[in-house]
Amino acid sequence: MMAIKTPNPTDKHVGARIRMRRLMLGMSQTTLAQGLGLTFQQIQKYEKGVNRVGASRLQQIAHILRVPVEFFFEGAPGVQGAKADVPDTPSLTHVSEFLATSDGLTLIAGFVKIRSAKLRRSIVELVSYLAQSQDK
Repeated sequence: MMAIKTPNPTDKHVGARIRMRRLMLGMSQTTLAQGLGLTFQQIQKYEKGVNRVGASRLQQIAHILRVPVEFFFEGAPGVQGAKADVPDTPSLTHVSEFLATSDGLTLIAGFVKIRSAKLRRSIVELVSYLAQSQDK
């Protein structure tokens, strides 16, 4: 029986960051694929972490999406078995995953357009209150 291979956490993270940036630019998978000479299905596989993105391909993607290559690794999970130089810090994976959704991007885009710091603070307090009230 053949074992099912699960995506590497770093590959999933890089894929989620590709998706997040693509959505931030309002770019379709097809448009990104055409820029790379690929099919949109290959972009889907990259974004899900099913297929690993090679270094030269990641550099092409970074160029098309107008970000430095380092962007794709921000908040990436640590390497298993490697010694950390800093104490363990909370994972930002859930934040990256949320920002890779259309709801996350819409929320952030709208929030940063609000000029009033007082209004932004009130929105944060409202969201915190609603989140806490669900736990009860």
